[in-house]
Amino acid sequence: MKVTANRGIARILKAEGSRFVSLFPSCRLNNDIGDEGGLPLIMMRDERYGVAVADAYSRLGDGKRFGVCTLQGGLNCSGLEFSTGAMLQAFEDNSPVLCLTDGVGPAERGNSHFHIDRFYFQITKWTAYVEAASRVPEYMNRAFTNLKTGRPRPVLLQVPGNLGEYDDEEFPYIPVQAWKSQADPDDVTATVELLLNAKNPVLYVGQGLFYSDGCPELLQFAELAQIPVITTLKGKSAFPENHELALGIRGEPVDDFLNNSDVLFAIGTSLSPNRFSHVIKNAHKKSIIQCTIDTADINKSYRIKQALIGDAKLVLRQLIEEYSKQGGGETKPELLEKIRTLKAQKAAVYGPLIVSNETPINPYRVYGDLAKVLDPKNSFVTAESGSPRDQVTTIWEAQIPHGYLGWGSVSTLGFSLAGAIASRFTFPGRPAIVVAGDAGIGYMLGNIEAVKRYSLGITIIHMNNSGFAGYGPGFWGPGQDPHTHTVSSPEVVNMSRVANALGLHAERIETPSEIIPALKRALDENAKDRPAYLEFICSQYPIWSEFAGRAQKGASRDMFTAPAAGAKV
Repeated sequence: MKVTANRGIARILKAEGSRFVSLFPSCRLNNDIGDEGGLPLIMMRDERYGVAVADAYSRLGDGKRFGVCTLQGGLNCSGLEFSTGAMLQAFEDNSPVLCLTDGVGPAERGNSHFHIDRFYFQITKWTAYVEAASRVPEYMNRAFTNLKTGRPRPVLLQVPGNLGEYDDEEFPYIPVQAWKSQADPDDVTATVELLLNAKNPVLYVGQGLFYSDGCPELLQFAELAQIPVITTLKGKSAFPENHELALGIRGEPVDDFLNNSDVLFAIGTSLSPNRFSHVIKNAHKKSIIQCTIDTADINKSYRIKQALIGDAKLVLRQLIEEYSKQGGGETKPELLEKIRTLKAQKAAVYGPLIVSNETPINPYRVYGDLAKVLDPKNSFVTAESGSPRDQVTTIWEAQIPHGYLGWGSVSTLGFSLAGAIASRFTFPGRPAIVVAGDAGIGYMLGNIEAVKRYSLGITIIHMNNSGFAGYGPGFWGPGQDPHTHTVSSPEVVNMSRVANALGLHAERIETPSEIIPALKRALDENAKDRPAYLEFICSQYPIWSEFAGRAQKGASRDMFTAPAAGAKV
């Protein structure tokens, strides 16, 4: 049967199980996808959000579901160019997104100083140009192969107009299989021997575990081996943080076990030092084991004692089998007592804050009351870049996979709303919460209209402290950005009224006693498919548990703690 190139792409997307296509008009593919039917078009208010929603959906997809977006391309492709920040975030954060755009027609090629291929080659796993309609199945096959196999990253496919038709019986499309591998059995045996002989081993788990759908195996292995678990920011919620072996992602338990470990087993993380990860102190004195699907990660930042090249889920199954053979599984009462003690020390710092009655409201009081209202086994939370992310991830206990969405190698502000939107398609039964500060709200403001338009039951929590995350001077020290942190006060701008004008249930909350009632009213509105916006008038309180080896952001202008001259890392 003859089909146009664009209609063929629409059918292939459905065959691959795509849930929706996010976009900002216009792209020539959109009308054909809409005419084909069966695949909702989720229209955002800018191209960056079109990519971001697809990106977030992929992050929540466990390597089985992939976000798709369309972008205005072709000659003078302003839409594609505007989306670059979001595509770069997907690339840096290793998110497998399918981006479809208009290709520059043959008669127009060479007429612009901007070359799509040259530029996006740097921030995609694979980019290609479809030369003929008959090659649509081939290129879509290659696109999904790149999404499903190997290191996850975005792919970009350029589809010029007027490609004509092809016969889908002569050139059929067969959905792509994901190809995964186990580790070398000898490496598995060596790893287990290292762990059994270790005095203070620790597991350091990243988002690669999600893409392998390996959370059950991680839990089984940690309990079998009795090894405590740290997760990266993007790996948060891969391991239940109320578990007796959970150390969280930052704070006293993490600092102690990370710094004092003799064997560090990294699973599904590149171990790349960045603004949102730990510095592994005295790494040269530790035996570091790394499980990854990409050999480029090995010996990149730290010397690796033992590597396991393979899919995290499959490798963990191998380790469980081998560990059982070699006699693992003994309970370690002293270890569990130490974890409880360190957690108590951390709770002593933040416990008083989550019950504080001060005004303006201490932000930790909002997070503490939110935890009282939400069911930790049936909710979705994500926090915006800056103080909201740092504060929430310090104390929030994620108890189920994707109960919290962490992100941040390259943190484009506003992504939290895209994450919550994607969660409504992935986990429609879970209440979805966005926690954002003044800077993040500005980035997402236009796209709040789309949340109302699609009747998405999301609650946006705005922590309004009249300042950006750099902060000026205060009890915490000189501040990181004393000249560029102040924004309009609540007396000047009422953001809850703005949100109400956009059709959301909106409230401003100024006293701690009103936090829980307001949250309950918002969730009631969400249950009726109406989004909500809660503006909490908060104090500036840039205190949180830092990543190991990093300076306290609110107290210093130095992002990193400089190592001593000649120090080994």
